[in-house]
Amino acid sequence: MSTPLQIKLLDPRFGDCWPLPAYATEASAGMDLRAALEAELVLAPGDAALVPSGVAIHIGDPGLCAVILPRSGLGHRHGIVLGNGTGLIDADYQGPLLISVWNRGREAFTIQPGDRIAQLVVMPIARVELEVVDTFAGSARGAGGFGHTGIS
Repeated sequence: MSTPLQIKLLDPRFGDCWPLPAYATEASAGMDLRAALEAELVLAPGDAALVPSGVAIHIGDPGLCAVILPRSGLGHRHGIVLGNGTGLIDADYQGPLLISVWNRGREAFTIQPGDRIAQLVVMPIARVELEVVDTFAGSARGAGGFGHTGIS
């Protein structure tokens, strides 16, 4: 069973030139987001740009959120990742989805209008209530810091 997600098309090329965001396979976790650009965008190494996706969504369910994630192949092969790492979309947000794209590679990269540049994943969230304490119950890790287990 799937959960409905309201989407508003902000770019008229959806439906005619580009398909709606969709899961590529039955087991895909994310839907590809496209670059709704008017013209190609050349990102020099180190450059970042805010690229419109051409869509807005409204999740509505406070038990869900969405995240915008980079596409693995673009990051590994071309150095194209998200400028902010991950974009978080709250359930009550209704504005356009914008994609912060960063070229961390060594060569210029060209994004064409309609290119698939990121992915949208909808996921459950857990809301917590803070409990102030003086000490924590012991755990196997304790206060072991970042990278405390090494690499081998």
